[in-house]
Amino acid sequence: MIRLIFLILVPTFFFHSFGQNINLKDISPFPIGTSVRIQPFLKDKKLVDLQKRHFNSITSGNDMKMYEIIKKEGVYYWDRIDTIVNYAKTNNQRMFGHNLIWHFSTPRWVRNKARENPAWLDKFLKEYITEYVSRYKGVIHGWDVVNEAFEASGGEYRKESIWYEIMGKEYIEKAFRYAHEVDPDAILFYNDFNIERDTSKLNSVLEMVSDFKKRGVPISGIGFQMHIRMDIPNEVIAYTLKKAADTGLQIHLSETDIIFNIHDDNKGGGVERYKELNEEMKLAQAKKYKDLVLMYRSIVPKEQQYGITFWGFNDRDTWIRRFFNMNDWPCLFDDNLNPKPAFYGFSQGLTSEL
Repeated sequence: MIRLIFLILVPTFFFHSFGQNINLKDISPFPIGTSVRIQPFLKDKKLVDLQKRHFNSITSGNDMKMYEIIKKEGVYYWDRIDTIVNYAKTNNQRMFGHNLIWHFSTPRWVRNKARENPAWLDKFLKEYITEYVSRYKGVIHGWDVVNEAFEASGGEYRKESIWYEIMGKEYIEKAFRYAHEVDPDAILFYNDFNIERDTSKLNSVLEMVSDFKKRGVPISGIGFQMHIRMDIPNEVIAYTLKKAADTGLQIHLSETDIIFNIHDDNKGGGVERYKELNEEMKLAQAKKYKDLVLMYRSIVPKEQQYGITFWGFNDRDTWIRRFFNMNDWPCLFDDNLNPKPAFYGFSQGLTSEL
């Protein structure tokens, strides 16, 4: 209660000065990461300085996806990945690979060729993963091997995917096996969204995980994207984290942000309930971030805590505004790259006694 009253009474400028004295990575018991778009990122010195100061894990936002890697058959584009890998090495950060297989990032030429020659797709899957993972073996610590293989809600496999259309659900298993064959030490994740609140979808993911474990499919972890709204009940998030942790696998909060408005999960599908961010909203978001970290720390056993990664760490550059065509303020830092109350709440979550 004292902490909550404190949050309500102090002015916003306190959080700015408070943030100047904290390095998130130094107070966290697990890795703290963020995604970046490497080309615009490296051009902004203040952004780079903040990233180096607060984070010790890094994920590429788009540069490591298939449509950027193999834009045409037989030609691989490694330059951007090499740039972000070198940045991670130089700054002693964990490099996380996002992602190998995702329906949305599959190039059109792959989809067209697979429909012309269905038998080719499995061969391509193995060749692509082998080429990719072998190039960065021992450098990329973990991978989102398959991303979003289930529908947005309800727990069915995603039908509008060339991978499912041609190979059925077996493409998921094969992707994990192919990646493990190349780099047996890499941590291999299945990654998805809405599983922190849609229990039907989570249960389907956990059924797949259970089946994989029984048959020796090399899956190491579950990635909760954790793109959440302020109105998602903590009790639901806690329940889903517990069920996932009970698998014994690594748990990664892999794309974390917290929004105020709503959307329909489709591009351009945002609905602005809130046009402006006020002090009350800032403080409520700070508490939500604190609660999320405390749930992660208290529910997921330490040996399964792969870490928390933010999908961008400032409101100016958030993907939410671009993708959903709406305004929102989901991150720890504001449009001017100053720490918000959310930063303070997250910091408290990292350091509070359980």
